[in-house]
Amino acid sequence: MAERAVPILPSRNLRETLEFYEALGFENRGAPPEEWDYLIVGRGNLEVHFYPDPQVDPLATAASCYAFVDDAQRLYEDWVAIVVPDPPTGSRVVEVMDTDYGMREFAVVDRSGNLVRVGSSLNR
Repeated sequence: MAERAVPILPSRNLRETLEFYEALGFENRGAPPEEWDYLIVGRGNLEVHFYPDPQVDPLATAASCYAFVDDAQRLYEDWVAIVVPDPPTGSRVVEVMDTDYGMREFAVVDRSGNLVRVGSSLNR
């Protein structure tokens, strides 16, 4: 197996987190959150784990991760049509942009305030 890292992020409500990520095309790769009190979601080669933290402040959490994908522009277009901005939680999709370090990137903030930055190389 190739080496890899998997982010483990806080979730104020595991069921809510599962529903948010399922809407983005992720699947539950573990037991129901109520059984394990833990959540594993995946989409293709992307995998993210979540642990329960009902005290997390979705407007202040500093948890984040980066997802490398083949086509950030296409994924942005898909996800911006799905994620409805939710001001009480800060949930939203942040505009896609080209960076000076050679990536096309955007970000998604989930309902627990986790920032998931998504990018693909401009030199592909």
